Amino acid sequence: MNYLAHIYLSKEDKELRIGNFIADAVKGKDFSRFPIRVAQGIILHRHIDTFTDTHPVVRKSKDLIRIEYGHWSGVIVDMYYDHFLAANWADFHEKPLSDYVQGFYKDLQEQHDILPERVQRFLPYMIEQNWLYNYATVEGISRIFEQMNHRTKGKSNMNFAPIELLKYYQELEKHFRIFFKDLKNHVEERRLEL
Repeated sequence: MNYLAHIYLSKEDKELRIGNFIADAVKGKDFSRFPIRVAQGIILHRHIDTFTDTHPVVRKSKDLIRIEYGHWSGVIVDMYYDHFLAANWADFHEKPLSDYVQGFYKDLQEQHDILPERVQRFLPYMIEQNWLYNYATVEGISRIFEQMNHRTKGKSNMNFAPIELLKYYQELEKHFRIFFKDLKNHVEERRLEL
């Protein structure tokens, strides 16, 4: 899953959300520089990634685009799934998406000092371009795919990923809904263990 899903799955726990959000920028297993709940968010993020990477429905989604994108298909499917979460946000959360993401951006700014350097560098762009909110539309996620393709120096061809999103839209959305139900149950069990 991508950013929005990781944040959502942390419920309203601010520190857990921050840890879940920054986890990709944290290497190794030494989380001693982080508050305990942030460290638990990093661990939760890794559990989510493992569950996602091994889920048979996610594999079906990746198979739809694997020929075009190879090993980038996993990243692209994560973003497709974040699109479906954002586009159908009212099915999952009572707070409007715009309010939810603005609240999260505020939480990140308040905790700026504990964010890894890489996150500190991209955060202003993320907020300015409102990435999390823009996942909700094909046009918005297309811009994000364009930026990601630029960051990979054109190797990923992610700028073309919206083509397959539209081509397989209903099938991918069905995959997302089946998978996300399983993921939410799995994460709830993990959160209780933390």
